[in-house]
Amino acid sequence: MKPTLATLLATAASAALLLAAPAVADDVEDYIDFFEPLPALPPIPAGTTMSPERIELGRMLFFEPRISASGVISCATCHNPALGWTDRIPRAVGHGGQVGERNTPTVLNSGFLEAQFWDGREPDLEGQALGPIEAEVEMAMTLEEAIDQLNEFEIYREAFAEAFPDVDDPVNPPNVALAIAAFERTLNTPNSPFNRFLKGDRAAMDEQQQRGMMLFVDNGCVACHSGPILSDSMFHRFELPGSTDEGRFVVTGEEQDRFAFRTPTLLNVAVTYPYFNNGSVDNLHDAVNLMGQQMLGQDFEEDELDDIVAFLHALTGEMPRIEIPALP
Repeated sequence: MKPTLATLLATAASAALLLAAPAVADDVEDYIDFFEPLPALPPIPAGTTMSPERIELGRMLFFEPRISASGVISCATCHNPALGWTDRIPRAVGHGGQVGERNTPTVLNSGFLEAQFWDGREPDLEGQALGPIEAEVEMAMTLEEAIDQLNEFEIYREAFAEAFPDVDDPVNPPNVALAIAAFERTLNTPNSPFNRFLKGDRAAMDEQQQRGMMLFVDNGCVACHSGPILSDSMFHRFELPGSTDEGRFVVTGEEQDRFAFRTPTLLNVAVTYPYFNNGSVDNLHDAVNLMGQQMLGQDFEEDELDDIVAFLHALTGEMPRIEIPALP
């Protein structure tokens, strides 16, 4: 029986798809177990809630500049949605044009971290949320002044009452922190090529990206960049040339923490440049090369650098679709 035209066309189409799909590198399946797919949401701390009302209030507060002394700086100033939820400058610029000591980490997937800030001085997003408001180099406003400012607007009084219905006086600093943290826990990027690859779509990463993933494991990068966000949330000594920042030592006073910094997440690393705690490196090739020298004691070959960087590009997920709120 002769094949029909429809059968021939279907067979040709299937063959074309197979040819177009990236080949799976040899032994790549042996490396899958070193990684974990990113869940849709991070862990939710006991006693907190991700209610729509609380998330919406957090979204408003995240973009609210009037809880800064100048009235023009908000969380979104340094965590800009258009710039990978960071600012893409070496060190953050805050109140009065002051330049901070450190690079702004992205807020993307930050709910998965077990320590916040480069030095881990806060354990969770709730603790992190209030720090920039009070910091003189950032928003430079006392929490009392911030609460007074919010209380001037009926829409905020109503929004706090809806988000915290069991509280008599809900407009208070702890609730500001809870609301901002709830919003930030929605800022996740689970649909990267790498995440799809881990979930079984072996065509999601090309051969070069797969080689880069294997080099990432073989060279020990995965020892610190582990778990669903490729960060162990721990602190490792890392001295950048010319930097005097003593890192976690400033928090603990323990010598073992001098020049130690929290392992940054590598998710979306291709769009959250510049790199390291002082933002001194502006491209992935140089960043990977410096990490190899500092942490692994080796220089990567140029083709190895190319492969690892290609893999890092596969870690870019779909950005959260957030509508900028109309503020009162």
